[in-house]
Amino acid sequence: MPTITIRDVPKELLDRLKQRAKEDRRSLNQQVILLVERALQDELFSPAAQAERWLHLRRWRSGRSSSEEIADIYNARTKGR
Repeated sequence: MPTITIRDVPKELLDRLKQRAKEDRRSLNQQVILLVERALQDELFSPAAQAERWLHLRRWRSGRSSSEEIADIYNARTKGR
């Protein structure tokens, strides 16, 4: 299996990785692989996915002003408090 080396890892980050691995009962290597896999699986936050969502929103038109839309959002949000 291929191997990678990560250099210049800040001590605080390494300590956090080690702690998380210990809590999850994994080796440091297993923990890093899991975290990298999760990060790469999360396509919602990829630059291409974000750009597509922004383009979709740009095409959306309700015929109302942004002030009206913002007021509706604010009112809907504060009613539940």
